Amino acid sequence: MGRKLPRPAADRQAEIPLPGWLRARLLHLGPEILVLDKPAGLPVSARSGGSLETWLPALRMGKRRDPQPAHRLDADTAGCLVLGRTAPMLARLNALFAERRVEKTYWAVLRGDVKDSGVVDAPLRKISSAQKGWRMQVNQAGDPARTAWRVLGRGGGLALVEFRPETGRTHQLRVHAAHLGAPILGDALYGGGAGPLHLLAREIALPLEPALRVTAPVPDHMREAVARCGGAT
Repeated sequence: MGRKLPRPAADRQAEIPLPGWLRARLLHLGPEILVLDKPAGLPVSARSGGSLETWLPALRMGKRRDPQPAHRLDADTAGCLVLGRTAPMLARLNALFAERRVEKTYWAVLRGDVKDSGVVDAPLRKISSAQKGWRMQVNQAGDPARTAWRVLGRGGGLALVEFRPETGRTHQLRVHAAHLGAPILGDALYGGGAGPLHLLAREIALPLEPALRVTAPVPDHMREAVARCGGAT
């Protein structure tokens, strides 16, 4: 999990000052689109303990309405999150994601090794139990899920991998990494051991006019492992 983040005291309906830690995470700020470097440990949707929704009023920055996320990232995944600042642009972004026209690139540090490159084509289905709660698993009766990957570096029993998901299923990259025999470092749910999840939404490219491509920095908790694999931090 990421560090504990403060919660604003102001009413959600009113615009509140933008705190310094959140301002530092603005990767792109345009009239209609905002791209945020979401910290690991911050859920996108509301739940116990706070979420990004709590901070949306601070991200208005002169707009009449709160910006809204056009897609989702797991709570423990860091990196590029796109928000629409106007209703028309939000609708357009939602359509681009639904049509799979957005190019998404992730970096992950895997616990183990895989071949240089390939494509995982493994359908996913949600399962649950009273003892372990819910999780996703590879199942031929599940929803189609495809992920292309290539290795960027190796070292110390770890592999730095670039993932390019063709679909956007829940926990897709985490399950597909485990399916390859090398779960993501820190992913206790799928065999990657305890600790922070080493998964970064590294880059996102939107087919707009003009095209928009945004890259997120490697978060502090991933720097050591990325450097061990010979990756740039």
